[in-house]
Amino acid sequence: QVQLVESGGGLVQPGGSLRLSCAASGSAFSVNAMAWYRQAPGKEREVVAVIAGGGSTHYADSAKGRFTISRDNAKNAVFLQMASLKPEDTAVYYCYRCSGQYSYTAPRVVCIGRDYWGKGTLVTVSS
Repeated sequence: QVQLVESGGGLVQPGGSLRLSCAASGSAFSVNAMAWYRQAPGKEREVVAVIAGGGSTHYADSAKGRFTISRDNAKNAVFLQMASLKPEDTAVYYCYRCSGQYSYTAPRVVCIGRDYWGKGTLVTVSS
């Protein structure tokens, strides 16, 4: 059974940094694409960043140059390093896993296979 558990959210001031972590259970983690989504109040859930099993990455325009997605296959974990945070980055951030082939078409990952979601972690950017 696949489970995704996010951690690292919290309150941060504008311009600050935060690192989110996602611990994944289940087999074949190293070959699965992983992503971070976010959903702000009243808005659609959107992809922030994607990392393939081989390590290639994609970023939403809003995340480019500020956020970095990475993974540690030995630990079945994926991370999102966020810098230069803005109030508009305030959202619940979700860890996502695609067990099959995927493509990235903003604002979402198209997964040919089963996909999984974590329960989310809240990031609040405010002074």
